[in-house]
Amino acid sequence: MTHSKQLFTKISSQGMLEISIKSAELPQPKAHEVIVKIEASPINPSDMYPMFGPANLNEASYNKETMTLSAPVHKGLLPRIKSRLDMSLPIGNEGAGTVIAAGESDAAQALVGKTVAVLSGACYAEYVCVPIQACLLHNEGTSAKAAASSFVNPLTALGMVATMRMEGHSALVHTAAASNLGIMLNKICIAEGVSLVNIVRKQEQADMLAALGAKHICNSSSDTFKKDLYHAIEETGATLAFDAIGGGELVSDILTAMEMVGSKDTKGFNTYGSEANKQAYIYGGLDFSPTILNRAYGMTWGIGGWLLMRFLAKLSTQEVLALHKRVADEIDTTFKSDFTEVLSLEEVLSPDKIAQYNAKKTGEKFLVDPHK
Repeated sequence: MTHSKQLFTKISSQGMLEISIKSAELPQPKAHEVIVKIEASPINPSDMYPMFGPANLNEASYNKETMTLSAPVHKGLLPRIKSRLDMSLPIGNEGAGTVIAAGESDAAQALVGKTVAVLSGACYAEYVCVPIQACLLHNEGTSAKAAASSFVNPLTALGMVATMRMEGHSALVHTAAASNLGIMLNKICIAEGVSLVNIVRKQEQADMLAALGAKHICNSSSDTFKKDLYHAIEETGATLAFDAIGGGELVSDILTAMEMVGSKDTKGFNTYGSEANKQAYIYGGLDFSPTILNRAYGMTWGIGGWLLMRFLAKLSTQEVLALHKRVADEIDTTFKSDFTEVLSLEEVLSPDKIAQYNAKKTGEKFLVDPHK
């Protein structure tokens, strides 16, 4: 084939979002490239801002004839996204499918007929052309649906544990812990004997994690949340947190609890707080409101952003390939993903479906099948 049906997003300088299905020309694969028939691609939270930007989706409309979703963007928000204005951009961070063609290199030819996961940024498409370095080879018998979420969630979970070790911490705190990623992180930590404090919002989420074997679970909607968090951090000694939420006071509450634990045996003046470094990384944006820091945690602390691709860039090629192999070997166990619904490219643009998947509800995950 020479063309591929594909989703593109564009925000105009006049303040209008358009996401449309277009026919894109497929290039001939170069020596170290392959053509992958995409059979499954997840809609991750990290896909949604590239898709929609700051558009007002409450006023979205879909034109079936042109297969285009339109929604207004407040003009006051356009300067924040100046770099993407008037550009038609592909979307879909990751996906999986079958290699149907390859360049002439032996490494590329060896992938023909194999199931691979790909990280391309353009996976909401029938076919993609990618370098072999962007492929994660799966074991024989693994389906594209099982392999669809091979990069973002599995490698993030593995990266959190690796970051903990690289930075000299011994235990973790994780928010939005009942997510697909949170479940994977629990499985890794249980298998490797790493203490993990899970923060959830609902009792049913706490019950679900407990059934997996999680030992330390704090419900942020409970009246005793801060006390429970203190005791969990005291028991685990956690001094590193990964936060998927971003907005509000939760990161500050975690750092405060860490400081309270670190200073509990201090006598005399404690002007600068405990000596142990307390670090929080925000890696998601489920809440776009301001991050509020009530600085009650001394002077030895840090807060920053954590991004998977920048973490992976710190690793050697051999270390990255080892992570890939672990994901492939454990794709039906540690890194298993469950999906709420499979959508066609057209259904991705339905305002009703957008309202469902853009809600980013814990336990709900949607999959795109471009050939549906």
